[in-house]
Amino acid sequence: MNGKRYGMNRFWAAIPPWLIIGAVVILAPIFIFMTLENITRQKELTTRLLVEKGAALIRSFEAGARMGIGLRWGGFQLQKLLMETAEQPDIDYLIVTDARGTILADSDPLRLGAIYGQDLDLAKIAGSEKLAWRQVPNSEGADSFEVYRRFAPTRGLLPGFHDPFPARPPREAPPPGFPVPPPPGPSGFPPPAPPAAAEPGPRGLVIFVGLDMGPIIAAHEEDRRHTIWMAVVFLLIGCAGIISLLLAQGYRAARSSLSRIKAFSDSLVENMPIGLIATDAGGRLSAFNHTAEAILKRTAAEVLGKPAEEILPGSCRELFRTLALERRLIERAFDCAVEEGRTIPLQIIATTLCEENGAFVGHVLLFRDMTEIRRLEEEVARSRRLASLGSLAAGVAHEIRNPLSSIKGFATWFRERYRDNPEERETAEVMIREVDRLNRVITQLLEFARPLTMHRVPTPLQAVIRHALKMVEGEAQAKRIVVETDLSVEVGEIPLDADRMTQVLLNLFQNAIGAMEGGGVLRISLDRRDEKGVRITVADTGIGIPKEELPRVFDPYFTTRPSGTGLGLAIVHKIVEAHGGEVRLESEPGRGTTATVLLN
Repeated sequence: MNGKRYGMNRFWAAIPPWLIIGAVVILAPIFIFMTLENITRQKELTTRLLVEKGAALIRSFEAGARMGIGLRWGGFQLQKLLMETAEQPDIDYLIVTDARGTILADSDPLRLGAIYGQDLDLAKIAGSEKLAWRQVPNSEGADSFEVYRRFAPTRGLLPGFHDPFPARPPREAPPPGFPVPPPPGPSGFPPPAPPAAAEPGPRGLVIFVGLDMGPIIAAHEEDRRHTIWMAVVFLLIGCAGIISLLLAQGYRAARSSLSRIKAFSDSLVENMPIGLIATDAGGRLSAFNHTAEAILKRTAAEVLGKPAEEILPGSCRELFRTLALERRLIERAFDCAVEEGRTIPLQIIATTLCEENGAFVGHVLLFRDMTEIRRLEEEVARSRRLASLGSLAAGVAHEIRNPLSSIKGFATWFRERYRDNPEERETAEVMIREVDRLNRVITQLLEFARPLTMHRVPTPLQAVIRHALKMVEGEAQAKRIVVETDLSVEVGEIPLDADRMTQVLLNLFQNAIGAMEGGGVLRISLDRRDEKGVRITVADTGIGIPKEELPRVFDPYFTTRPSGTGLGLAIVHKIVEAHGGEVRLESEPGRGTTATVLLN
């Protein structure tokens, strides 16, 4: 009961006051006008009915008087007819007067001979057929509705017919009250006055019919109350209708707005660049967006509604347990095993969801894959190391190169001096070869250390790749390596330094060929990765690179080959970066390595 009353209070509280006031202001004048119009119409209808009833009674009495004249009735019989007619319900009185107002016949015999209607122009009324009415006060009850007009039982007295209401001289009405009539005759009615000579003055008769307005007024008041109540009811219904329409419109607008907000929030949650997982109060997954699907390699369709303990990795489950105990904001970064043999670094923010009253709703977990960020951090750290190493290498190489020139000169002198001594000559040649090798290393080191000067011009990348392949074609055939190419014709000319890019490709091809001593397949592909960028892929089926060594392959002097200098991939990385691109290396021991060059 209290909940129902609370719901009603909330409903009425939700209705703005201006809405009710506006509906009343709009509808109240309309219903007031309609009510007054209805009351006025009822009043006019009542008046018309009373006038018609009075007219009918006058015609009825005229017809009776006319019959009595035909039967040569005297005033006594017509007085009796008038009294009997006045006994009908709702009739207060019937009066017949002459043009001077003298009562010739009355439903109340005690009033005969009195004066009535002096406030009216009786002469004019007696000379006209027009029907008139008025409302006469009655001290004993409800007012009387009086209908009067000329009384004409015949169009004119015919020969042999006598006037049923001969003119009588008026007598003074004794004040106050009704006049004292003459003593009644044997029949109980006053005897007719003896014929007298008519006094000079206007002739003609006027009949008055007084109708009781009590029932009419009661019915009229009842109708008025009914009309007012109906107007009030219709006003309330109209106000309720307008309020309902406006509330319905507001509800539709609110529902539409809510739908748009829900669509926006759903789209925002589904397409946000970080993973989102939410659970309900029972620990079941209620939200799982697209980024979470991509990171955890699970689809929302298969995990929603299931317990989070069964779906999430172990680290995430531990985080939910901590949330259940502490119920605070938790931010952590850890490596999460999402599938067998694959671990990704995640940065996670988790918190508890509660309603306004503090009731527990569930948990929400936001997480981001930090793999790319860690890679970029490693790139920055390596760039810093390389910058320091390059500065050091430049100084060391400059100091070493001068003594090497002197050593090579002495070795050459010894070779010429001991030309006839094979052993000494061979020793001098070994010295010269080692000095040349060391000089090449120093040259590469200087080239790596000094800033690159790029001469970028629009160049067809397919031609650069074919030229580099031509240079290693013999070595590949010697090792029984099959070369496969897929060079997309959609890639046109792009701005690059052809010599530097040829050096990049040669280093990648030689590393791939060196990893396939027993033969294999070298695949080179070129395609577009987006509207502006292109991708060059060099894949081999060689021995691969161990996982722990993969992060160091671009470091200077790191090599897995006994004859390598460790500067090849470092120079590749530097040249590609100078072109505004990126080089990536993926490898799996025993299955080969894939190098990807991304150019913008």
